[in-house]
Amino acid sequence: MVYCPECESDLDVEQDQMEEGEVVSCPECGTDFEVITADPLELRTVGEEDDDEEEDDEDDEEEDAADGGGGGDDDDE
Repeated sequence: MVYCPECESDLDVEQDQMEEGEVVSCPECGTDFEVITADPLELRTVGEEDDDEEEDDEDDEEEDAADGGGGGDDDDE
């Protein structure tokens, strides 16, 4: 049996039939999980990694804006 990492309910899937990249949903809490590895079975909440990447992108954009704020001053000399 495979249990939901969020609510620990039975996901009602056969572990030996899971493939990497497959998405399964918990019938109890509705959370979607992506199969990261099939043997041993490892699940990750869908969107979990994407949220981290978006935060990193926002941080990079803020740093770029701060670095480029005074770029036009050199042309006045």
